[in-house]
Amino acid sequence: MSTMRETYPTAPLSVLLGNYPHTRPLKDKTVPVTGAACAFLESSPLPPAFARMVRELAYDICEIPTATYLQARDAGVPVTLLPVVLVGSTHHRSLTRLPDGPELSPRDLIGRRVGVRSYGQTTGLWVRGWLREEYGIKSSDVTWVTTEDVHVAQYANPSYVERSREERVADLLRSHDVQAAVLGPKAIGGQGAGLVPLLPDAENAGLAWTERHGTIPANHLLVVRDDILRTRPDAVLALYRALKRAIADTAGERDDSPAGRAVAAGWSDSLKTCLEIGARYALEQSLISSPVNVAEIEKKSAFLDK
Repeated sequence: MSTMRETYPTAPLSVLLGNYPHTRPLKDKTVPVTGAACAFLESSPLPPAFARMVRELAYDICEIPTATYLQARDAGVPVTLLPVVLVGSTHHRSLTRLPDGPELSPRDLIGRRVGVRSYGQTTGLWVRGWLREEYGIKSSDVTWVTTEDVHVAQYANPSYVERSREERVADLLRSHDVQAAVLGPKAIGGQGAGLVPLLPDAENAGLAWTERHGTIPANHLLVVRDDILRTRPDAVLALYRALKRAIADTAGERDDSPAGRAVAAGWSDSLKTCLEIGARYALEQSLISSPVNVAEIEKKSAFLDK
């Protein structure tokens, strides 16, 4: 872990957020961060910034994937979760296949190869979770073929994870190196164009998952460096309040789909349930080594909602 730089109370907070309707009001100052100066940094694409955050503590406050946060916490990276869901959705449709390939059921994947960007990718976490929960398929029943490393440097992949030389997950599928592929929402509309869900009724299966659990899978959350939370809690609170207001102000720009409803700020039963399920999935998949106490996570930032 890199040595933390010295923090000065008057320095602007360095904040890394993706570009969404609910983050733009902060970046264009439509919603001011009253009480704190902020430098909103950019990264295109976003994933390299996630790695920089958990490897170098490169930002004061940073958007981060759920699985990356759980792995960073497990590795002792000094960051604290803030109760904000920036991106989320269901993921039964994220398990894809070639449209002209053989139809496969989830049980057909046992003993086969499935492509995924990284074994630590959050979409993969949720997909492997429902595969085990609904079909009894353990992570070790499949060979997971990856195109990238995990964000957290301290983590070593299990023996059933293999690294490919391909740069894109969809190319693994098109070259027939894998029989199915896990693609996130943006990839489905990009490199995965033309691919079809493995499950023929994926949308309804995803909705049934949310009804059964009373929550929506979160993909991207928000963390703050522990030293910043300790030395500048008022600045962190100012940023959090502004983001919470921006999320509320842009509610009309989001539809009633799971992705639209997932975006939220504040500790809630839904968020706590989401973290509990995600942490359980992560432990089952050997992404983390120890059970997670969500109440302990909440306690560190509970003051934000008081």
